[in-house]
Order: sequence, then structure tokens, then C-alpha cells
Amino acid sequence: MHLNVPPIIPYAVGLLLVVFGGLRVKYLGAARTPRMTEADTESSENPPVVRGKEQIRHRRMGVVWFLLGLFLLISTYLQAHRR
Repeated sequence: MHLNVPPIIPYAVGLLLVVFGGLRVKYLGAARTPRMTEADTESSENPPVVRGKEQIRHRRMGVVWFLLGLFLLISTYLQAHRR
């Protein structure tokens, strides 16, 4: 079955996946420092950086979204210029 979809739709979806995948990696997948407590300020030591399972999952899925968006953009471009 041949489905004739305007190329703007895959371009828009691909661009959204690339942008939001990159944002997901940058903001949700970044290591976070815990909040300073009074004991931390008295000892003047910075708390250690915490990396939980959530950050690792967000980073992986952000990369998947990014790569899927790139694939969609490239394949749409190649399909449109093959004709």
C-alpha cells in the first residue's frame, strides 16, 4: 500500500524528536547535586554528585529519540530527492 504523506509531516516530527531528545539528555539526564543541608554548610564540603537510574534512563531514551529523529529527517530527505 502506497501512502502519500506530505513531506512536511515527517520533517516536523523528526525535528521535534531531535530537539526534545537533546533537551531530555541535557536537562533530565544530567547528574544532579543534592541540596546543601546545614551540616554541609558548616563543614564546607560539597555533597557528592548523585546519578540515579532515572537519569541513566532519561539519557538513553533521549539518545534514542535524537537518533530516531535524525533517521526520520534523513530518510525523508532521501525519499523526497529520489523521485
